[in-house]
Amino acid sequence: MSDKAVKKENFFSRTGKNVSKFFRDSKSEVKKIVWPTPQTVFKNTGVVLVTIIVIGLFIFGLDTFFMNLLGLVMNVAK
Repeated sequence: MSDKAVKKENFFSRTGKNVSKFFRDSKSEVKKIVWPTPQTVFKNTGVVLVTIIVIGLFIFGLDTFFMNLLGLVMNVAK
């Protein structure tokens, strides 16, 4: 009967506990972050830029090829 006699916590009390638990857990997760060194960031940035340039050139080549192909098809159709 003592279990039934326990009064449920009110909304503000539960919310306050949940919010404080969230911030405690967030703080502990932020402490686990391992930030990359500047050299690693610089190297990764270079890899990304080179990849973007290669993909851009590939798409440019495909676009040029298909535009020339379309030009040939349109000239034949005349």
